[in-house]
Amino acid sequence: MLPSFPGHGLGSITLLSNARTRSITAENPRGEKGGGARATTEGISWPAARDLGQGWKCDPAVIIQPNQLFTMAEIQGPGVIQHIWITTHCRNWRKLILRAYWDGEETPSIECPLGDFFCMGWNTHANIVSIPIAVNPNGGLNSYWPMPFRKSARITIENTTDMELGHFYYQLTWSEEEIPDETAYLHAQWRRTNPVPHKDVHTLLDGVEGHGHYVGTYLAWQANSSGWWGEGEVKFYLDGDDEFPTICGTGTEDYFGGAWNFEQPAGTYKTYTGPYLGFHQHVGGDGQTVAGRRFGMYRWHLPDPIRFARDLRVTVQALGWKELRDNRRYHSLRDDLASVAYWYQSEPHAPFPTLPGPDDLEII
Repeated sequence: MLPSFPGHGLGSITLLSNARTRSITAENPRGEKGGGARATTEGISWPAARDLGQGWKCDPAVIIQPNQLFTMAEIQGPGVIQHIWITTHCRNWRKLILRAYWDGEETPSIECPLGDFFCMGWNTHANIVSIPIAVNPNGGLNSYWPMPFRKSARITIENTTDMELGHFYYQLTWSEEEIPDETAYLHAQWRRTNPVPHKDVHTLLDGVEGHGHYVGTYLAWQANSSGWWGEGEVKFYLDGDDEFPTICGTGTEDYFGGAWNFEQPAGTYKTYTGPYLGFHQHVGGDGQTVAGRRFGMYRWHLPDPIRFARDLRVTVQALGWKELRDNRRYHSLRDDLASVAYWYQSEPHAPFPTLPGPDDLEII
């Protein structure tokens, strides 16, 4: 049987399959067959369907209590999560932590602030039209990353604040199906360097052990000084690389598929969003004269995964220049960089670094 998830696209949509589709929402929290639309208005804080009754969107959202660890999905395998849709107020995007655990593992394979996983690192909405991530008006967060599991999948949301966070809507769709032996598991890890030390780098990923392939990068970048900020090289250290990487790009905007400072016309940033890469977000003044500008960028290595056999490390330099500084001489920057690295690998995986607390997650 041809599995339904490895990205066969429209070419496989005509093929019959023995897979069974299931979906989890607030009204059907276990995704049971025939379990949808069973909620009633009893005990609901906002019974908008009180005049209509059962079957009429009685309980479509949840309230996540202060410091609560909310289990969004707990599924028995084998299967593959195919789509996740979430919406909540954008002010909650850095306050909620998304985690995923495959096959009963003790440490998560995915651990990211909710917004950053969906390339929304600045608590500000921006549209994205790409293959694995789509963000639509007004704050519809969609993931199409295939998330296979063999025994079980557990998806949690942690409220890191002392406040009640309401109006959390979600739908998670998966297929019950057999998973081929060669299938790897999705991993995603968030890191932040604020600020990047002088002549140092931001590490997107380190300590990875196992066999797999790197499939995506999201960067939330705050330029803390005036001038151009995107000259830094993205470097991939593969399978024992030490001082020098196997793969090294030519500049930050080049890695994300742009060129010449993302400017069009000169002095004005031009955002774009595409299937595999985008410079989708710009918050702050135009051009290169304003400190504190914020940017969002993504690149998906779907046609060109970075494959590794034993280990992987990924870094990016904070490097820029100013027009009047010795004929555009490069200089190290002290910018605020946050990132999500996405990769597939065999299990077990090395435990992630401890996620920072609320003060270091905060957008200042």
